[in-house]
Amino acid sequence: MHEEIIFSGFGGQGALFAGQLLTYAALDEGREVTWIPSYGPEMRGGTAHCTVIISDEPIGSPIIRNPTAAVVLNPASMDKYEPLVKPGGILVVNSSLVPKPATRADITVVTIPANDIAIEVGDVRMSNVVLLGALLGTKEIVRPESLRKAMDEHIPARKARFIEPNKRALQRGLDHVAQQ
Repeated sequence: MHEEIIFSGFGGQGALFAGQLLTYAALDEGREVTWIPSYGPEMRGGTAHCTVIISDEPIGSPIIRNPTAAVVLNPASMDKYEPLVKPGGILVVNSSLVPKPATRADITVVTIPANDIAIEVGDVRMSNVVLLGALLGTKEIVRPESLRKAMDEHIPARKARFIEPNKRALQRGLDHVAQQ
């Protein structure tokens, strides 16, 4: 297995956090991983993305040109990353914020109203984890249980109150894909 994933959105949407959770879960499963964050100087409101590579073999380079999957949280990310997804890959789109439909027929496109679902769970800031659940519901890159365990073990104590809501957000993303 070798997956190259990009999470992208505005700063403050949690693209980096979603990638980090996936990285921890894969690491806990004994996989080879890389996680490289990138964000503009604004922190909130500027662009933010991260690249995650998960593999059963050593990773030769952390650079991704054509990801096997992209999770896009906003319209600018959709415009930038839809064309780059490898044919046969996956594009997970936050349809709450991205009104434009995907144009490619050679990839699997998963649209999910992540912001709306996150609000139902209790906090719009959990839309990133809803999208992560949709990704894992489409292709089990890591086991959902590993992601839940990563939340328990890697979310700092000062943010522990977000663990259970994030687990619910993950499940809602998984369930959304299962119902499609």
